[in-house]
Amino acid sequence: MFRKSPLAAVAVVQFMVSLDLSVVNVGLPRIAAGLGFSPLGLTWVIHAYALTFGGLLLLGGKAADRYGRKRVLLAGLAGFALACLAGGLAQSPGQLVAARAAQGIGAAAVAPAALALLTAAFPAGRPRVRAFGVWSAMNAAGGALGVLVGGVLTEYAGWRWTMFVSVPMAAVAYTLAWRVDADRPPAPSARPDVLGGILATAGMTLLVFGVVRTDRHGWTSAATLITLAVAVALLAAFVAVERATTRDPLIRFELLANRSVAGANGYNLLVGAAMAAAFYFASLYLQRVLDIGPALAGAMFLPFSLGVVAGSVLAVKLGYRVAPRTLLIAGGLLTAAGFAWFSRISPDGTFAADVLGPSIVASAGFGLCLAPVVSTATAGVPPEQAGTASGLLNSSRQIGASLGLAALGTAAQHRTGDIATATSLTDGYALAFTLSATLLLAAVVVAITVLPRNPATADANPATGGANPGTGGANPVTGGAMRSSARRTEPAG
Repeated sequence: MFRKSPLAAVAVVQFMVSLDLSVVNVGLPRIAAGLGFSPLGLTWVIHAYALTFGGLLLLGGKAADRYGRKRVLLAGLAGFALACLAGGLAQSPGQLVAARAAQGIGAAAVAPAALALLTAAFPAGRPRVRAFGVWSAMNAAGGALGVLVGGVLTEYAGWRWTMFVSVPMAAVAYTLAWRVDADRPPAPSARPDVLGGILATAGMTLLVFGVVRTDRHGWTSAATLITLAVAVALLAAFVAVERATTRDPLIRFELLANRSVAGANGYNLLVGAAMAAAFYFASLYLQRVLDIGPALAGAMFLPFSLGVVAGSVLAVKLGYRVAPRTLLIAGGLLTAAGFAWFSRISPDGTFAADVLGPSIVASAGFGLCLAPVVSTATAGVPPEQAGTASGLLNSSRQIGASLGLAALGTAAQHRTGDIATATSLTDGYALAFTLSATLLLAAVVVAITVLPRNPATADANPATGGANPGTGGANPVTGGAMRSSARRTEPAG
């Protein structure tokens, strides 16, 4: 029976997807030299992935609900592996950008399908606690180790291996997922919501596109304002269509009427914005101010990885006695404290004095948040909408990361100015860390004011959701009934 559990497959999938978000960053200078990217064109190695991943996550989650999570997961893994292989073999900037976009499409199918498969497979109580603990640890480890792996591969094997490295991982995940018991999706009762899918995907993609292009067009430029206005109009039309349709909608807004789902996604968006920006600027501080090479800079993120794992383990242990809302508040405050400490970096600083301590504090707080935010975002969601809820959670994090990088990158660049010295760069990075801490405090406010203090779907382990007394022990994550049917902006220099 154990061999049919999706936990191993989901763990490999989440590690791979998280690693792929950061593994390329350290190798960007070598990629530019190898393929002849222009400075502005190089940013699309990051943006192409963010656009397709962020824009298609809701559609990927809905596809998992409609056609089966295992089926969508396998298809997404195959596409992801082929895209990684194509990226490693790319001979021109256009080929690499196209491969990165294809990677994003595969990830948009894989991420929500894997998480929905996990929530459906584990019952309430200790099994779910452990499952979410493994998921959150692999999620964090992949993102943090991506910098280390990317630095080592770039320096000793070549930048192409930052693409190739995901191919064997996808093959392993595919093999493990193939052995998982297939889920039985409900028989489609209506035609797919094609119009809703087009509007949601176009609106979210255009939103990310407008944000990431602020490296060429400022936030107040006509190009940016028009792009964002069209994105908002498309998303508003999507909401109107979804509310009016009597067919099978892409998302039922009863999901967002659930305070746990709405609050967790708002919290996740703010945390995603803060973490992506802070992680990026910590890497820049190590390499551009402290003059540390890519491999050693990647190794210096290991304490961050260990801190996230430690925080995740602590969340599991506390989850049997502490409500998820409390863990999210505590984790947010601890991460904000770490970022505030980071904001005290100096131009003549050292890793031990300026990076190690705040890395441990911030990472432990982040690890404390991971499992509770997933369980909260899926609490009370019926099984036929688990993939949609998972896609929504992944989408909020990805959109938050893109918006955070763009906004904080612009602020840091403005503080740095046109002349990039060690002092001016440090001033810009310090401002970005201060703003990251502010975003975490805003996330804590969301947890306090939006998330229910005593959720109805509490079980022996509130941190991971569980049996709803009102449903005879039904699992609120997968079986509870509802009452109604980067931008990668580098400061000047």
